[in-house]
Amino acid sequence: MTPLRQQMITAMQVRGFSPRTHQAYLYAIRGLAGYYRQSPDRLDQDQISTYLEYLACERQLSASSCRQALHAIRFLFVQVLQRGELDVPFPIPKRPQRIPELLTRTEVARILAACANRKHHMMLEVCYGCGLRVSELCHLKVNNIDGQRRLLRVTQGKGAKDRAVILTDTLLQHLRAYWQQCRPADWLFPSSLLPDRAIHPTSIQKVYCQAKVRAGVGRHGGIHGLRHAYATHLLEAGLPVHQLQHLLGHSDIRTTLRYVHWLPGVAESSSPDTDLLARLEVGHG
Repeated sequence: MTPLRQQMITAMQVRGFSPRTHQAYLYAIRGLAGYYRQSPDRLDQDQISTYLEYLACERQLSASSCRQALHAIRFLFVQVLQRGELDVPFPIPKRPQRIPELLTRTEVARILAACANRKHHMMLEVCYGCGLRVSELCHLKVNNIDGQRRLLRVTQGKGAKDRAVILTDTLLQHLRAYWQQCRPADWLFPSSLLPDRAIHPTSIQKVYCQAKVRAGVGRHGGIHGLRHAYATHLLEAGLPVHQLQHLLGHSDIRTTLRYVHWLPGVAESSSPDTDLLARLEVGHG
């Protein structure tokens, strides 16, 4: 391992970056070094601009991939190498603001009904009922459930932040029944092959996609669609945007406001109905 690589790893560890960020940033810097076949600390602003142009135009990477590469490069040069002269705007493709295919309540109900396995069904219920990211869902532990306060503690979510999410009466009852039947010891949703480990995100994605096919729901996208459904259905029920921001774990209110833009005409209410699972109806929609 080169000293520069170790220096960058140490800087990310000190800042509490997630393992996925470590992997993505190191991959991006390895690509930059490989492109010029020299240590990246010898590069200048023009070379960085040329490389980002190569990613966008020749490799035709997505806007999000180009942005991630830029974040990694800026972190290396500004935070690790202390080269403040490179803290300048670099041109990268704009991220397209696409409206996702939003699931209706009826479609969510059909997806859940199509999942007969008790553990798998509970995973999808928690994902929708709490609006979790798939990584957060994977790493839930039994002791994250606070039945007395009716809260679910999400530890070290995106951005290494903890938060508490409301557990509605319906979801809490279902979780208690799941625990009584399956008796998970540590991880709420352990791996079937390695019970001492958490289930892998790809397994959850597979469960969701198979249930969606069985339910005859043709919406595009993976399990993150349940998180989108959670947000939009709560807004439709009258939950204020600033409360939704906290529940979703968004650092910037502008990220949450996208859901308002996707649902024009949604009015806020002083008494929202947040028990989404109790309102699901199986049918055609």
